[in-house]
Amino acid sequence: MGLDFAIDLLYGTGWSGSDLLGCEHSPSGRVFPGLRRVEREFADAGHRLRVRHIAAFDCYRAEWSDASGRAVGGVVGSSEAEAAVYALATLRRVSMGVAAS
Repeated sequence: MGLDFAIDLLYGTGWSGSDLLGCEHSPSGRVFPGLRRVEREFADAGHRLRVRHIAAFDCYRAEWSDASGRAVGGVVGSSEAEAAVYALATLRRVSMGVAAS
């Protein structure tokens, strides 16, 4: 997929980098939320995000759970940043009731 694609999905949910606190810049120069910011946005939505490296597949898995610890969703990316941004885009899309495209 790639970081730029994950950023496209995030921007497609209406997210903007207007508040640069906790943001980073992609190699193409676009603003995206860093891992700590993504974790805060999940916490604000009542979820806990965990991103971990899966060595057997050389990828990163972002999983989130609700306040009770029940798994709610998960995505995979080739980097920690990609997985975190993709997870936030997915969370925002689901909370907005928008189907995946």
